[in-house]
Amino acid sequence: MEFFLGLAMSDRVSSVATTAAPDPRAKSHWRNQRASAIAMLPLGFWFLYMLLNLPALDHATVTAWIADPLQAFLLLLFGLCALWHSAIGVQVVVEDYVGGRLHAPTARLLKLAHWAAAIAIAWSIWVIAVGSA
Repeated sequence: MEFFLGLAMSDRVSSVATTAAPDPRAKSHWRNQRASAIAMLPLGFWFLYMLLNLPALDHATVTAWIADPLQAFLLLLFGLCALWHSAIGVQVVVEDYVGGRLHAPTARLLKLAHWAAAIAIAWSIWVIAVGSA
């Protein structure tokens, strides 16, 4: 049992860990993940505060709220920041757990899905903000 939990296992893990060269993008990837998380804190609190203080959550009230240029801009920032954070996190999951032939197509498909969601968010907010004016 000591073989599994003791020195032999730790030697194997450390030898594997020291042979892999670190990815030069890892530092910026880590920093971007933390930056997006930090940016989402005030934006998330703003979003919850604004929704909880609306008189009603019906379509007319919410679209009137989004029609305000400042609220539309902050909502766009919140949506895009959440997608950026999601894209970085999903990329890590794909890099760690999807291998072989499926790695590249999965990464491309998920990147495309995040871009499509970003365009949908921006377009939706634009249509509501400009169409309601």
